[in-house]
Amino acid sequence: MSAEPIAFPIQSNRLPELRLHAPQDAGRVGIVAGWGEYPMQVAKALRRSNEGFVIAAVKGHADEALGDYAEAMRWFGVCKLGGMQRFFRRHGVDRVVLAGKLFKDRILFHGWGWIQHVPDWECVRTMLQPWFSRDSSMTDDSLLGAVVHSFERQGMQVVSGTQYATELLAEKGVLTDAGPSRAIQADIEFGWKIAKQMGGLDVGQSISVKDRTVLAVEAVEGTDACIERTGVICPRGRWTLIKVAKPQQDMRFDLPTIGPRTIERMIAAGGKAIAIEADKTILLDRERTLSLANRHGICIVSMRDPRPTI
Repeated sequence: MSAEPIAFPIQSNRLPELRLHAPQDAGRVGIVAGWGEYPMQVAKALRRSNEGFVIAAVKGHADEALGDYAEAMRWFGVCKLGGMQRFFRRHGVDRVVLAGKLFKDRILFHGWGWIQHVPDWECVRTMLQPWFSRDSSMTDDSLLGAVVHSFERQGMQVVSGTQYATELLAEKGVLTDAGPSRAIQADIEFGWKIAKQMGGLDVGQSISVKDRTVLAVEAVEGTDACIERTGVICPRGRWTLIKVAKPQQDMRFDLPTIGPRTIERMIAAGGKAIAIEADKTILLDRERTLSLANRHGICIVSMRDPRPTI
């Protein structure tokens, strides 16, 4: 997803904590909501199932409209982990969903924007854990794993949002009206293994390919920026985006995601095909996404095997 400026406010004009429904006695779900449509889809699924839930919304990322669905919502800097946990405990949360993208480049490298995200003590303690592990790694997976353990220490189980919104996971097959051409199929097969290797290195989940040449690799800037950069590199277009899960993907966080925004970026940049991993990729707003792709002749292939027969 893109790191371009977004319209959501840093803080809502509402009260710091918004209550919309009377609390219930049953254990609740707590959503840590970042950027994008995924947190909203999880919230809607929980609402449909009459599951009680509250939201810790990340400043500068989450959509304030989420407050219309939850029993309570409060805004936090992304590193206020202890504050989120206290908020969840007050509302009887026993399951936590980590949903939505966090723009690391915006938090870490854009001017003084990081100030609102200054970590509290629980976050400092949690982020230091990977330094003292056997491999002393500070990858996304190790940091997110430490966050999961922090919630578990507080008696909260971290679960996947797709547990409640199973319809979001893309099934195997050609999802659009048109399938890949022979040239696109060759690019998919060529690029799939490379994309998996990049994911294994925790660099990114997406690459773009044309004529068995890697054009761009997603890094901290996100998939949308990778797509836009590919359009500059390859103005002739008709290239393929390959977006995969990591080899040891934890289904509780950082799942690859595509949606209408992805298709819009592909149209603008001249992309012709998207290959995603079945059962491990979130397909947002399915009807709109596939309709948009069909209208503009972009094929979407969802597969499990690295060298599938489509």
